[in-house]
Amino acid sequence: MTVLVPYGDTTGDGMVQLSFTLPMPHSKVAEGSAVQLANKMGMDPALLVHAKPMGPDFTFFVVYGRVNHVVDPSQVQVVERDYPLLTPKEVNAAVKRSLRRRLTVVGACIGTDAHTVGIDAILNIKGFAGEKGLEYYRELKVVNLGAQVSVPQLVERARAEKADAVLVSQVVTQRDAHLLNTREMSAAFRESYPADRRPLLIVGGPRFDETMAGELGVDRVFGRGTTPGEVASFIAHKLARKAA
Repeated sequence: MTVLVPYGDTTGDGMVQLSFTLPMPHSKVAEGSAVQLANKMGMDPALLVHAKPMGPDFTFFVVYGRVNHVVDPSQVQVVERDYPLLTPKEVNAAVKRSLRRRLTVVGACIGTDAHTVGIDAILNIKGFAGEKGLEYYRELKVVNLGAQVSVPQLVERARAEKADAVLVSQVVTQRDAHLLNTREMSAAFRESYPADRRPLLIVGGPRFDETMAGELGVDRVFGRGTTPGEVASFIAHKLARKAA
């Protein structure tokens, strides 16, 4: 099978579920507008299955219906993991072998982003998804700057700590703030460091496209569900290759 169609009630029926919000109070007209939007998006027939007011001026909808679009998995571009997934013990050994010192990681949420859940999940010892964070790794020194860190502050602290890797988490994405902040951050590090001395730049967040690392000027983009072990393994892998 080279192309696929969505599955809803029976195989190949093309049924999908769509949720969205319209900036209008809940009413029969609002419900009809939601169905009209779904129709214009190619959903036919479209069945409104849920509508809920969100304050006086907005309504949230869920629409269920059939689409005629197909997907071709052979044309999908993704970023596959191109490095081995290591245990904490193996990461520690790799760092000790390649650097002969502890590896310093500086992490932060930059700009106005006050959501530290992502960066804490990767850095704090409590970790995420059953894995301990980077603070657990004996050969890693972790400096967590927390939230709302400006780009100049991040660069200054990275230089002071002689950071080997810089981790930035971005959850707030209104008006593509995560992309703007990342480009500003990568440009600042390029201006402040010689090319061969710049730390690894790693960004992550639920709205990032992992294929955009080159466009954003960073070494790696991690999406939702990333675990501390994946990040630690990537850092150890890249720095071992750099030291070789």
